[in-house]
Amino acid sequence: MLPNDSAPSPIDGSTLDDSGSAPASGRSITPAQRMDALRELNRGRSSFAFLSEWSKILLVSIGLFGVIRTFLVEAFKIPSGSMENTLQVGDFLLVNKLVYGAEVPFTHARLPRIREPKRGDVIVFEWPEDRTKNFVKRLVGVPGDTVEMREGTLVRNDTVIKEGYIEHTEPDMDPAPEDFRWQRDYVPRTSAAAIGYHPSRNNWGPLVVPKGNYFVLGDNRDNSLDSRYWGFVPDSLVKGRPFVIYYSYAPDTVDTFAWLTHIRWTRLGERIH
Repeated sequence: MLPNDSAPSPIDGSTLDDSGSAPASGRSITPAQRMDALRELNRGRSSFAFLSEWSKILLVSIGLFGVIRTFLVEAFKIPSGSMENTLQVGDFLLVNKLVYGAEVPFTHARLPRIREPKRGDVIVFEWPEDRTKNFVKRLVGVPGDTVEMREGTLVRNDTVIKEGYIEHTEPDMDPAPEDFRWQRDYVPRTSAAAIGYHPSRNNWGPLVVPKGNYFVLGDNRDNSLDSRYWGFVPDSLVKGRPFVIYYSYAPDTVDTFAWLTHIRWTRLGERIH
């Protein structure tokens, strides 16, 4: 038997035959030689392995982002002042798409809704006049509601609605554009309607909201392109409900880096109601 200090050991790098004893021709491999062998073995694989692992991470990340954006949450930016002061130009919103049932891509199917859109909700939808554009407005009329406006005050189902969130920037003006002519088909056929219907920005209706549609208004009532001008929003075009402002800055400045230097810190994280 070999002395203990000269017996080859598996952890020293020798190989064993099926019986557990070292072959006669075997010799010890030093730690330095083992490290050299491992470096040589990994040298050809390291670059490929690195790219492979990061490719997998990238694909999974893109997939998760796509699922989240399609079915759960999507980011939007406010480009106009039609919802002031609730939402301001330069606000960045997160929109809950699951609440009203997100649309499955390339189909007309939708996921089950958590709840139906209701009066007072701020909603994001595809503009019926151009579906490539997304609008954000406040829902003021659901199917079956009768809505009208008297001297700038919203009346729904013969009840005056108190709206503490609205703003009037041109209270002394009441234009009557030709865009309002579409409303005539939705005015209840009463004796007053038979005489003539002449709607204006602050005085219009009553209009009956048809099944499967919504009536929306901007909170900035004097500066909003909304249902008064182009009609109802089909339920199928509703995309979701904004719930938080995750970023905001004041863009009305000559500063090139306004998105860094004019951040509205007090609006970050503000809930949308």
